[in-house]
Amino acid sequence: MARINDNYLKLSAGYLFPEISRRVNAFQRSHPGASLIRLGIGDVVLPLPGAVVSAMHDAVDEMGSESGFRGYGPEQGYEFLREAIADNDYRSRGVDIAVDEIFVSDGSKCDSGNIQEIFAGEALVAIPDPVYPVYLDTNVMAGRSGKASEDGSYEGIVYLPCTEDNAFLPEPPQQPVDIVYLCFPNNPTGSVARRTDLESWVAYARDCGAVLLYDSAYEAYISEQDVPHSIFEIEGARDVAIEFRSFSKSAGFTGTRCAYVVVPRSLEGRAADGSAVSLHQLWNRRHCTKFNGVSYPVQAGAAAVYTDQGQREVRERVDYYMANAAHIRRSLSESGLGVYGGVNAPYVWVKTPEGLGSWDFFDHLLESTHVVGTPGAGFGSCGEGYFRLSAFAKAEQVEEAMTRIRTKL
Repeated sequence: MARINDNYLKLSAGYLFPEISRRVNAFQRSHPGASLIRLGIGDVVLPLPGAVVSAMHDAVDEMGSESGFRGYGPEQGYEFLREAIADNDYRSRGVDIAVDEIFVSDGSKCDSGNIQEIFAGEALVAIPDPVYPVYLDTNVMAGRSGKASEDGSYEGIVYLPCTEDNAFLPEPPQQPVDIVYLCFPNNPTGSVARRTDLESWVAYARDCGAVLLYDSAYEAYISEQDVPHSIFEIEGARDVAIEFRSFSKSAGFTGTRCAYVVVPRSLEGRAADGSAVSLHQLWNRRHCTKFNGVSYPVQAGAAAVYTDQGQREVRERVDYYMANAAHIRRSLSESGLGVYGGVNAPYVWVKTPEGLGSWDFFDHLLESTHVVGTPGAGFGSCGEGYFRLSAFAKAEQVEEAMTRIRTKL
């Protein structure tokens, strides 16, 4: 009998979103006539932008001709897309990112889960709490933790509490660590880091030799002028950070799959003998070994996001979802609940009514209003007592959900 990776047995429960699906499916079986409104998983509902669709159609037509057919593309991504990314997402903000520092992929979830492979098994990891579950679970799977405690936290992981007291912003730990996960705008709390916050993190990483893994998948939703869109807007970040970006939530690519990672050439790690090693080279080696690249039609569609039409259509979609977020914020605040986020992010972080835990509130809303959200406890122990609602829904669904919730609070 084949020996398994015992680290998988440490995982304290099923992955959060399949567990939500299990509970919702059980409810639907017992209430077949219930009209559910899903504000839980952050999946977009608006169709792909017209510019993207047109570009993908043209690319498929190319693939159907002998002269335009393309087989395996470069694992790192076609240069036309990487150049568009460098120009529009970085150089336009005064950030010098080279084309060969960009790696196109099929999603930030994969990238943020896979990046840990290039670090030592004994690397000490710091993770915010609450947090997107992939950061934690993949490090547990890799053997960087001990067992889980009753509250779901793991031995060997450095947790960075994000609470009302610190405006849901993780603070640099007192001890040196090897890897720090950061996500801004934040999933699940919707909080953002200002320039001074990120300067503190870059200074910490430079001081102790840590690498910041910066998830900026929701940067398109930033509305306030003093909030950086990229960690690389901070001086010195090129020497300490890797950034993850995605087309999923901005351009509707959740079912199309396209994202990218920026790994600066100047970023280094340390080998067992103490010598410096390029993390860019390691990620390139891993990427080429385990990935054959994103399809040409999908990359052509992603490049169309940066056209004038594409940018206009993306902004229309972002504005639509943020109008939903504003409606959720306003409705729940008027109902007397503590409400956070929803200004620079499509998520609203809600304090549950007194006496109700996160999963209790989940069950209450499901049973009494037929509205599905996400229990904060599923994101970490500091998420207990909170609840995440997603703005990724049709406006009429959000309006109906808020009407139902107000009648039951």
